[in-house]
Amino acid sequence: MNKPILTGPAQDSLRLSDITCCPRCRSTIAGQGAQTRCSNAACAYAADGFPTVDGQQVLIDFESSIFDRETYHDNSGSVLDRDVLNHSIGSRLHRFTFGENPVAGENCRTFVTLAKQRSPRPRILVVGGAKIGSGAEHLYDDPTLDVVGTDVFSSPHTRLVADAHKLPFVDQSFDGVWIQAVLEHVLEPIDVVSEIHRVLRDDGLVYAETPFMQQVHERAYDFTRFTQSGHRWLFRSFTEISAGPVTGGGVALLWSIRYLFRAFGVGDGVSRLAALPFFWLRFLDGFGRGRARADAASGLFFMGRRSDHALAPSSMPQYYKNQQLAAG
Repeated sequence: MNKPILTGPAQDSLRLSDITCCPRCRSTIAGQGAQTRCSNAACAYAADGFPTVDGQQVLIDFESSIFDRETYHDNSGSVLDRDVLNHSIGSRLHRFTFGENPVAGENCRTFVTLAKQRSPRPRILVVGGAKIGSGAEHLYDDPTLDVVGTDVFSSPHTRLVADAHKLPFVDQSFDGVWIQAVLEHVLEPIDVVSEIHRVLRDDGLVYAETPFMQQVHERAYDFTRFTQSGHRWLFRSFTEISAGPVTGGGVALLWSIRYLFRAFGVGDGVSRLAALPFFWLRFLDGFGRGRARADAASGLFFMGRRSDHALAPSSMPQYYKNQQLAAG
């Protein structure tokens, strides 16, 4: 899907300058392009300013980020090779072996419908949006949405570059936040979720997908996994709308087969080919149910609304039990 976001009327309906702020002190941003600076004279970024890459602002507080300023001097800032259009042989092999995301498309349509109940023109933040996630195409195809894509590197699908630990947006800027396959790659997931809570309007929506049973897939930038209960606790300041596995034990086994071969030192390309004959394992996921399927899940999703009240720790054992009850 090779097109920039926010083209035509949607582009004109939202000025980033109305909602962006300094990621360190949250003061307004002054200037444009290479002259972008924090307007607070006491802030270091008033003097240092922010870099740009591919014409996009890089609004990162480098002192507290895993990424440094030099990364953005000569390229997009990506620390790994990226196939943002999903056209490479590796991407195609992955899709054939592991299949398409079986839940994100329907969840995305629900997310958009609920967002439109809040606002006639919802404003959606996509965290980790340099590459359009599987099933998330509806966000970009709907001309009645104002979509702001961000990531730690630029692409045709981003409006600016940002570190999710310190989102460069003013409080309550968005009606919804979409964060798909990102939280495993951040150092402090709870800080990122806190930032999502901050930039959402009252009753704003969040949709997250995060791995559980998957091996390392971003090398030095892969840190965390979650059970379904752990994922729910991460979003404890949100009211749950729906939650559950994205893919089950069949896909988890495919990941293990691929990485078993990688452990033998055969390399990424050969390990993809080695897992290919076992593609049929993913079809077993259709037979899993309830808590047992969640316990074996390759990845999990959570959709919820911003709340002013957090779950109590004592509620979590019952939450686990309810997964089985919900299965009937």
